[in-house]
Amino acid sequence: MDKIKKIIKEIYPYFLVILIVIVVKTYIFTPVIVNGKSMMNTLHDHDIMILDKVSAKVKGIERFDIVVIQTGNTKIIKRIIGLPGETIEYKENQLYINHKKIKDTYGSDITYDIPEQKIPENTYYVLGDNRTDSVDSRILGFIPKSDILGKATFIIYPFNRIGKK
Repeated sequence: MDKIKKIIKEIYPYFLVILIVIVVKTYIFTPVIVNGKSMMNTLHDHDIMILDKVSAKVKGIERFDIVVIQTGNTKIIKRIIGLPGETIEYKENQLYINHKKIKDTYGSDITYDIPEQKIPENTYYVLGDNRTDSVDSRILGFIPKSDILGKATFIIYPFNRIGKK
């Protein structure tokens, strides 16, 4: 019996560390890899970022946040452009929200005209920063809130690009 207690006492710290890592990765933070060029020049292909699963739930999602979206078996990274209940339109490379001009400094290229449309409740309109090479709401449609896994704001690799975006 003492032998079993000794073994349990020895493996308990390892078990606890593994449990904490699993809980943190599942519910709080996890790494995510940028795949493709749709977020250039802000994010680069193969950048590794931290996906924050908590702040979107606690603070909410705001315009221009970078989010990770689950689409089928794939995760994509895009920028929030339109919020639930808003009317969105792009005309002559200018963003209009509820018929007011909004400065959008994130698009790295021309944003082709997007006809005026009202964003349904509990959905968002997202675009990649590389507007001419991005699969986003222009193709996927409105993104349900439930498909947004969290915010991705911090690059951890490559080290020369480390920091908040």
